[in-house]
Amino acid sequence: MQHLGALAGETVAPVHDTGRGATRVLVMSTAAFTAMFAVWLMFGILGPSIQKEFGLTDVELSWITAVAVLNGSMWRLPAGMLTDRIGGRKVTVFMLAATAIPAYFVSTASSYGMLLVLAFLVGFAGNLFSVGIAWNAAWYGRERQGFALGVFGAGNVGASVTKFIGPPIILGTAGSSFAFGLQGGWRLVPVIYSVLLVVLAVLTYIVVPRRDRMPGATKPVREMLTPLKQVRVWRFSLYYVAVFGAYVALSAWLPKYYIDNFGVEIWPAALLTATFIFPASLLRPLGGWVSDRVGARRVMYWTFGVMLVTTGILMMPNGHIVVSHPDGSQTTHLGYQIGLPTFAILVFFLGVAMGIGKAAVYKHIPEYFPDNVGSVGGLVGMLGGLGGFFLPPMFAYTKAWTGFPSSTFACLFIVTAICAVWMHWTVVHMLHSGSPELADHFDTEHVSTRG
Repeated sequence: MQHLGALAGETVAPVHDTGRGATRVLVMSTAAFTAMFAVWLMFGILGPSIQKEFGLTDVELSWITAVAVLNGSMWRLPAGMLTDRIGGRKVTVFMLAATAIPAYFVSTASSYGMLLVLAFLVGFAGNLFSVGIAWNAAWYGRERQGFALGVFGAGNVGASVTKFIGPPIILGTAGSSFAFGLQGGWRLVPVIYSVLLVVLAVLTYIVVPRRDRMPGATKPVREMLTPLKQVRVWRFSLYYVAVFGAYVALSAWLPKYYIDNFGVEIWPAALLTATFIFPASLLRPLGGWVSDRVGARRVMYWTFGVMLVTTGILMMPNGHIVVSHPDGSQTTHLGYQIGLPTFAILVFFLGVAMGIGKAAVYKHIPEYFPDNVGSVGGLVGMLGGLGGFFLPPMFAYTKAWTGFPSSTFACLFIVTAICAVWMHWTVVHMLHSGSPELADHFDTEHVSTRG
């Protein structure tokens, strides 16, 4: 019995070395997460075609993306805990196969209600994130965890996959029919993804080590949930709403934003959105590497600073000041308008900050909770993803209420400001608690504050 258990997996200590086979785990988990992320957010680029075919309003369309994000967030906590208990190999293979089924049936949707149900089921794909975080944390030692988790998290770039392959497939196959009754246009994209997920499930089963690592195999569920009582966990979760939930929301929202506000077609809109997605995804390994060397807290200060500047500029509506003179005449002054190039550059830098910040948030977790990465990482990922659920409808409603499309970025500015203030208050409180003798020193040149 002991021999069979050893073949199934091994329990590892909270602080452990990098295991043989870790690279295979990282490669396959990243590939699987990239594909699942593409499926999770595919409605961002399919949305305009779906809206036109079904005659949907902006608010109705936003709920298709929202319900997918909801289901892709709500199971992250149990998924991370299950990974710690039975290993990431089994959970990953199951999730890939389970998501392939509703992905295929999206191509058969005939009503708005059916689309909502299938979008919700397809959203299950998003939960693979907490699985991969716990799985890679179990295989990599602390000295390489930041980089490894950053590489895995770069699978967020999957959001851009549909941006690249979607428009050519939609435009090139519209009105066509294929074998087995398959239809072209936007309906062909989920079929392709369904096949891809099945292939990845088979490859993952074959390639990764059969003897998986299970750091929580013998740990009671109550013990795994104990860290969730700490306020720190919920603070990290709010940070993740700002850097990941907002990323998910913008990835789905930006194509339509470009189309509606700058008059571009779907293909240029997809490419412009990719200039946000790429830095917000591919710079995640850099964020992990920098966090390993200078500390995650410093990186978060930089992240929130850049996000506040960029969203602060982007949230200002186009317009000018009209001055009414005593003689009844009017003059205009201080005209302000953000053109497409300026907008795209600002959104690019917003993506840079989010990409680096996402890795910094998750660098905190194995440092503070080395023996509960699955549960803590699952909760942080769940609440961060739920931010991506609430934000798209919020974008649509604030636009309807104010009449300003730029209210999208006002929402993000407020969320980021709350995170930055809470983080700085916490840091100041920690410093005052650790060095109360310095609490009243405003000029401290004569006092050593290094350490």
